[in-house]
Amino acid sequence: MDKSDWTPESTSNTTNASAPPQGAPSRSRRGFAVMDGSLQRAISSKGGKAAHAKGRAHEFTADEAREAGRKGGHSVSKNREHMARIGREGGKARSRAQREKREKAAAAE
Repeated sequence: MDKSDWTPESTSNTTNASAPPQGAPSRSRRGFAVMDGSLQRAISSKGGKAAHAKGRAHEFTADEAREAGRKGGHSVSKNREHMARIGREGGKARSRAQREKREKAAAAE
């Protein structure tokens, strides 16, 4: 589908192109779900530009972004099991990298 011939009617999907997994509720794909990714990005881009032009879009300052990240970090860190798991993965990755570095140095000698 070309961008120039897009209409809301052209996205209606009476046949369910991708059937849901067995046991899952049936859903028909409509709107953005049936559009090509590049068309979705083009429409979204126009919406973002229009919002900025009207002064309705918000751009985060560095301080606002920092605060949002801090809040998200606090939220994630409440799950101790998750934090332990990602810490373990990081430790394993670091020791693997150090071991590979030692092995590479030994092979070079």
